[in-house]
Amino acid sequence: MDLPKDLKYSEEHEWVKEEGDKVRIGITDFAQSELGDIVFVELPEVGDELEADEPFGSVESVKTVSELYAPISGKVVEVNEELEDSPEFVNESPYEKAWMVIIEPSDKSEMDNLMDAAGYEEMTSED
Repeated sequence: MDLPKDLKYSEEHEWVKEEGDKVRIGITDFAQSELGDIVFVELPEVGDELEADEPFGSVESVKTVSELYAPISGKVVEVNEELEDSPEFVNESPYEKAWMVIIEPSDKSEMDNLMDAAGYEEMTSED
């Protein structure tokens, strides 16, 4: 399992990367491997407000449809439009090409509720 050490992770299998005053969000390598081949990704619109722990979109695989849960609250400032035409990026490159949204966090302290790579690895090894 690929697990970059510079990211934070949620219990719902999203990763979070701080980029100055913005945050980039996607789903983890573990999540995409559990889901199987991704065939469709539904994401919010630029300007939408995300609430921590609330659904903000979904990914559809050949096996199932899974909700995406916002790891922190904030306003969507960019959406990865490439996933509309290339949902397979989620399987091929979950941390580079398949980021989902960039948000401006409304409360950066919510980052403290997320796990580091070691904590996430421990959580997923218990599943």
